[in-house]
Formats: sequence, C-alpha cells, structure tokens
Amino acid sequence: MYTSQYWINHFRANATEKRVNWTLSPNITDNEIAAILHSLQAWQLGETSEGKHLIAASTKYAFKIGDQAYVGAVKLFIKEEQKHGNNLGSYLDLIGKPRIKKNWGDTLFRKVRYFNTSIEIWTLAVIIVESTAQIFYQALKNATRCQLLKEICTDILIDEAYHITFQTERLAIIFEGKSQFSKSWRIIVYKYFFYATSLLVWFAHKKLFKAGGVTFTAYTKKMEYKYIKTLKCITDTGAALWI
Repeated sequence: MYTSQYWINHFRANATEKRVNWTLSPNITDNEIAAILHSLQAWQLGETSEGKHLIAASTKYAFKIGDQAYVGAVKLFIKEEQKHGNNLGSYLDLIGKPRIKKNWGDTLFRKVRYFNTSIEIWTLAVIIVESTAQIFYQALKNATRCQLLKEICTDILIDEAYHITFQTERLAIIFEGKSQFSKSWRIIVYKYFFYATSLLVWFAHKKLFKAGGVTFTAYTKKMEYKYIKTLKCITDTGAALWI
C-alpha cells in the first residue's frame, strides 16, 4: 500500500509530463467523427466535474482516520481528471464540434453523487468508471487514424492505470476496516454494482466500442478481468483473513 503522500508526489510529477503534441493538426474523417462524436462529447462532459462532493467526502473521511494528506491526493486526482476533460474539449474545438452541457448519463451520475457523502461509495464508483474508461479510450484510439486524438487517448490511458491503483488501494483499506458481517454483504453489493454499471456504460457507448473493434462479448470479458483485478481481489483477500 502506498501512502497518501506518495500519491501526492506521483500526481505532482505526472502533471509535468507532456505526452500530447498539440502542434499536430487533427486528421479525422467524417465517418470517424460520426462513429465517435456522441460518446466523445459525453465523456468530455463527464471529465470536467469540479469534484466538490468528492472533496467533501474525502475530507470527512480523512479527518476520521487522521490522514489529511489524503485530501490533497484526492484534489490532485480530480485535477488530473479535469486535464482529460480539457484535452478532449480542446480536440472538439479543433475539429469544430461543440462541447455539450448536458447528457443523461452524466446527469444521472451527478445526481447520485450530489447526495453521496460516503467515501466508500465514491471510491467504488470511481473504480468502476475508471475500469470502463480504459476500454473506452482504447476503443476510441483504435477507432481513428488521427494521431492527435491517439496521443490524447494514450495520455489518458497512462493516467487511468494509476487512478485505478490509487482507488483500489483505498477501497481495500476501507473494506478491511469493516466487520465480518459487513464484509459478507458488501461482497455481493460490490459485484452487482460493478456489472450493472458496466452494462449501463456499454449501452450508452456501444457505437463507439464497436467502432473501436470491441464487441459486447469482448467488452464483458474485459470487464470481468478488471473485476477480478480490482473488486474481487479486495473482497477475496478481506474474506480470507477471516478463515
């Protein structure tokens, strides 16, 4: 397990990395735009959240466990997500397509998190969304020959791998602090929440996934692998400690 200060140092160092060559001109076809635009706009909107409710939840949690550095790490995590939104927005600007201000999926997610003050639920949701994001951005990268968009996707994919580790470690700490009874029902809730959310993302963005060569069968297999590497790993380890 890494400390909160480790993650602060990581996010600060990563912020100095320049992986996107913005001198490149976007080279994307009309057919490619037609296949990816809706999802690109929706995902760009979702990456622009200010994270106020997440910061509030993390502050409450950090005070409880006596780790104020965790709040700093969460703020830098949010800033990195906002970088993704800004980069996608800049790309939309370059190809002359609008940034949308409303999307049903984003609206639903924002309403849920508006009332959520639990860092456990926040962390669980972020792990799932970041897991789907890895498949999403790889599909987006594969769905175009535009070098600039590919570099934007690559940059995000590198960040997302660390994001999942950051959040998975935190959920493992939270899960381990629960009673045996609480762990038993959480194992079930985590699993069904993971797969239900995964299906929601598929149906919202299946056109882009297919454009990037990801079939429904391939998507479910990828998500099953991600579940095993994250949530199942956490719950199996935690449950084993009671045997």
